[in-house]
Amino acid sequence: MLESLQKNKKGILLMIISSLCVCVGQLLWKLSSAYGIVVLLAGFAFYGIGALVMLVAYRYGKLSVLQPMLSLNYVLSIVLAGVVLKEEISLVKCVGVLIIIAGVILIAGGDEE
Repeated sequence: MLESLQKNKKGILLMIISSLCVCVGQLLWKLSSAYGIVVLLAGFAFYGIGALVMLVAYRYGKLSVLQPMLSLNYVLSIVLAGVVLKEEISLVKCVGVLIIIAGVILIAGGDEE
């Protein structure tokens, strides 16, 4: 498991950054209805940067490890919804987040050759 994480470390880090940028971009799209076009354009910029970082990430790890990392978008979206938008996060959502995180860890660490 540690060998797989070490081997794909740079790609995994870049995918986490990509997920963060994409989620912030989507959050800014949501906020743009209240704050205007500048926030909308910033959202597109973050989303675009996230997509570019994701493309670079694929150079530094296996697709079978990195692609499932995109499910972290669900985790980050729920966190941002709770923190920024003050949405209520239910126990079921928390359990779902924990399952997603466990799955990502298992996939990222399970790259055996």
